[in-house]
Amino acid sequence: MKISTKGRYSVTALYELALHYGTGPLPLKNIAQGQGLSENYLEQLMLPLRRAGLVKSIRGAQGGYMLAREPKEITIGEIITTVEGPIAVVDCLLAEAGAKDQPCERACACVTRGIWEKVCDSISEVLGGITLQTLMDNDKGSEHVGCAR
Repeated sequence: MKISTKGRYSVTALYELALHYGTGPLPLKNIAQGQGLSENYLEQLMLPLRRAGLVKSIRGAQGGYMLAREPKEITIGEIITTVEGPIAVVDCLLAEAGAKDQPCERACACVTRGIWEKVCDSISEVLGGITLQTLMDNDKGSEHVGCAR
């Protein structure tokens, strides 16, 4: 499984909103500039994030986006599944996760299916255990190896 730019940009954009939590709406332009993201692409990502209740949008000259809940209440897993869909490393697990794909006809007899279920469960557990607040706490004073700041 590979997280696409939709997932990565969404996490990064909401991280920027978390950094400004409680200060009012942040214009999309500021979110994009703060994290070095495409403003046009971010605009497309905000719709599903708003529908999922992760962000609120405020219209007008002083408008923009803000987190709908506290950073400690929004998990990375919630963000990723909102824009990417269910986490599944193999197609046969998508049907169980609520996707429209038909289950594999060999699912009941598949010797490896249990492995993929455990991998998906582990990924979901890790992503569900990390909040935007965790990211902010981990970033304080940390040096990013190989990155110029």
